[in-house]
Amino acid sequence: MFSTPTTAVTSQDLPPLKSYPLPETLVEWQDSNNSDDYFDQIEVQDVGYLIWSQFPIKVYVESSDNDESRSSQWVKTVVDAIWEWNIYLPLQVVDNPEIADIKIFNKRPPLRPGKLRARSAETRYQLYQDENGILSHNFVISLSPMQVGKYLPAAARHEFGHALGIWGHSPEKTDVMYYSQVAEPPPISSRDINTLKKIYLQTTRIGSKFPLSSDD
Repeated sequence: MFSTPTTAVTSQDLPPLKSYPLPETLVEWQDSNNSDDYFDQIEVQDVGYLIWSQFPIKVYVESSDNDESRSSQWVKTVVDAIWEWNIYLPLQVVDNPEIADIKIFNKRPPLRPGKLRARSAETRYQLYQDENGILSHNFVISLSPMQVGKYLPAAARHEFGHALGIWGHSPEKTDVMYYSQVAEPPPISSRDINTLKKIYLQTTRIGSKFPLSSDD
C-alpha cells in the first residue's frame, strides 16, 4: 500500500525535469530470461519519477527498548528483507533517523478517512527543499506489528520497493510488487528489476535546484 505524499513545497516554480546516469548496479544487472516489466503501471508524480540520484540510500529501521530480544529479531528480519534490494541500488543502514532517506517504523499505518479497514503496511513520501535549495524527498514506511512469520519480510520487501521508486503495483503474483498479499510471498523478480531499471532511465525534478525567485 502506498499513499499520497505530504509535501513542504508547492507545485509552482518547480525545478526542471532532468535525467541521471543509470546507477552502475542497474547497468551491470542483465535479465538473462528476457522477462518483461510492468512499467505501464507506474504512476508519474508532479515531480516526475521518484528516483534516487545519491548513493548509498540511507535507511533507518526502528528498534524498541520494550522487549529487546523481540525488537532485535524484528529489526533483523526487516533489514534482511530490504537488503535484498542492495544488489540493485546501494543501501546503508544508519542509526540516526535524522539523516535517513528512508525510515521504517514498527507501527500500524493510520486509518484513512472514511475507511474502517486497517492496513498492514504503508509507504508515504515527503517533498522538501533542502538547505542548498534542491528539491529532495524522503520516505516513511509503517509496518504493522501484526505482521508475523513470512509476511513481515514480504511486506518490508514490497514497501521498500515503493521507496526505491516503484510507485505502482504489478498485476502478477510472482512479483514482489504484486498489489495484494499472497500465500507464498515471492522473491524479487526479473520483472521487478526490469521495471526499476526502466524507472531510473526516466526524468525527475528531484535532485534539481529550485529556480531563483525575482526577490533573490
